[in-house]
Order: sequence, then C-alpha cells, then structure tokens
Amino acid sequence: MPVKLIALDIDGTLLDSRWTLPEANRVAIAEATRRGIEVALVTGRRYDFAMPIAVQIGAPLTMIVSNGAVIRTQDGTTHLRHLLARETAARVLDITRPWRDSTGVIFDRPRENQVILEVLESDDPIRSAYYARNKEHISQAIPLESCLTEDPLQVMLSGKMEPMSKAEAVLRAAQEDEGFKVASTVYATRNFAMIDVLNPKCSKGTALAEWATLRGLSREEVMAIGDNHNDLEMLSFAGVPVVMGNCVPELRNFGWHETASNDHNGVAAAIEQFALREVAPCS
Repeated sequence: MPVKLIALDIDGTLLDSRWTLPEANRVAIAEATRRGIEVALVTGRRYDFAMPIAVQIGAPLTMIVSNGAVIRTQDGTTHLRHLLARETAARVLDITRPWRDSTGVIFDRPRENQVILEVLESDDPIRSAYYARNKEHISQAIPLESCLTEDPLQVMLSGKMEPMSKAEAVLRAAQEDEGFKVASTVYATRNFAMIDVLNPKCSKGTALAEWATLRGLSREEVMAIGDNHNDLEMLSFAGVPVVMGNCVPELRNFGWHETASNDHNGVAAAIEQFALREVAPCS
C-alpha cells in the first residue's frame, strides 16, 4: 500500500547532531505533504518545545508530543490527551527522591508553569541549555510535590547516563504495580539520558495507532522513522519502519529498513526511498 502517514521523531532523527533542521529534510517533508501524505512529528518534546521545529518546516503537520500523551494540530486543537494521575505522580516523586535535582513535573498549560522544578541550577550543560531555552515555561516549587494541584502530563528525569540508569531501574521495577509507564531516551555520545514517566496508556506507538485509526488508516499505510529507545513501539506499529544510521544498537535487531544518519539527511533519503516510491518489504 502507498504510504499515507509519515511519523517522524525529532531529536536524533529529523534534526542533525547540532539540533538544526537540514534543508533536505524540510524539502522532502514539503514534497510529501504536497502529494497528500500526512506528516506527524512524534516526539518526547512538549508541544511548545516542538513547535519551533514545526514552524521551520513550513508545511501542515500533526503534533504527537510528550511521548504520545498529547495529539494536537498546529493550530492548537487537541485531539487526544492522556494525563498522569496526580496521586501516581506523587508516588513517582517519592521513589525518585534521590534524583530530585534531575526531576521535573510537566503540565499541559498554555504558556507559564509548564515545567516545574525543585532545583533550578544544574552542572549538566545539556540540561542547563534546556532550562535556558524554556525559561518562560519553567517555574520552581519547593518541595516539588506541592506543584501537584492538577494531573500532570508526566514526570521527567534527565542527566548523565549512570545516575539515570539507576533511576530507570527503580522506575521500571515499580511501573506495573504503581500504574505508570516509563519511556527512556539515551544519547551515549553525550553521556545524557532522559526518562519520562507517563500515563500507562501512553507511548509514541499507542498514540500513532490511535491517530491512524481516527484517520481511517491501516498500519500498512504508516511509515515511521526513529533512532532511540522511545521510538521502539512507534516503529513496531508502522507498516514501513525505518531506523536512522545513528540509531541505538537495539533498533537494528528487528530487520527494519535503515536510512542514513541524521548528519547525512537520513530523513530526506527515507522519505524519497520509502514514501515517494514503491516500498520493498522488510526482511
């Protein structure tokens, strides 16, 4: 079947290693939408943190953000939202107390107070850069639990790989009993990892499947491109799964299509090869 929906991860996939949008990728997306193919950005980023990328693309896009917790069109219309119960969020904050300086609570709010932190200072350059780029959306709560006046989208932890690996192990051991889901993203070359704790219904894959159903599309008509652990379920759902040349090694274990790296316009190459031409089946 021809591809009718392309799902694109942002960081490590659509953007290069300098977090910029290659012109070739922008042109390929524009051509796909011109031909009537829907394109969705499917990302762990919040809506407001993903929108600057969408604006650069300059084509109509669907936004599947916060690792599948929210589906929203560029005009701000919300089509789906799964929040994390505040009682569950409180338990997550309790079991991750040793990593409090790396923890934030994310809310689906119009502008201010979207990201609530207890500790605003960080010696991690990636986290510090995130705080600087999102300062208009960030506020502080001491203790962090006091911000839970409504259900959040997620609890987020980020930092160097070793402490985040320990935090992830604690969370994964508790997720089934406590009623939440863990999604992780790892950038080994930068010694940086992110952990998102979400409503148990949430993942990039489940959100993509829900959206495809709402659009009347079969999975065979969906193409997905990703590079990291949190892309696994999205790639598993898609009829045309494509991994980046720079992907984490685990994603190469499934016999999926592979494209060039994010520094070599891998998204553009994949769209040209797998969406704008007839696709050969995966091995």
